[in-house]
Amino acid sequence: MGRRGGPGPTADSLHLGLQDFTNRFQLRDMPRDAACQCGQLVIRCSGEPAGISLCHCLDCQRRTGSVFGVAAFFAKEKVTIAKGSSTQFRRGSDSGFDITFHFCCVCGSTIWWEPERLASMVGVAVGAFADPDFPAPKQATWDKRQHRWLHLPDEMASHPQSPVRTAPQE
Repeated sequence: MGRRGGPGPTADSLHLGLQDFTNRFQLRDMPRDAACQCGQLVIRCSGEPAGISLCHCLDCQRRTGSVFGVAAFFAKEKVTIAKGSSTQFRRGSDSGFDITFHFCCVCGSTIWWEPERLASMVGVAVGAFADPDFPAPKQATWDKRQHRWLHLPDEMASHPQSPVRTAPQE
């Protein structure tokens, strides 16, 4: 008997519940691959991202060719090159810190970047995972550059610029 007088769990329902829990746990531990359009460059990210952000800055708009970019941030040690080689481009950013972008030397797709202001992290273009089940961003940055016709969920935190953070001192 269950706690409320109804039938308790069956062996089958316990097994299915455990299997569902196990599947969700394994999905979190499974590495995710992010790839360029032509498939020459692939990186592997292990574990869950430390954060996922949507950015409206003009540089992200130019980089993506869209009205915003979406980045998943992973600790550097959780990201490895699984295949191919990248070309790098370093530039300043609206935050005042440089960013080094890594893109495919064949098709030009930006796959990941190393932001100076978050030196221990790697930003990965969420679209490069090609996974519609990838977690949604928790925040939007540079909303002062957001296209006025674009409406995001009310529950998403929004910042007029990047949240203040300083680069590590060398």
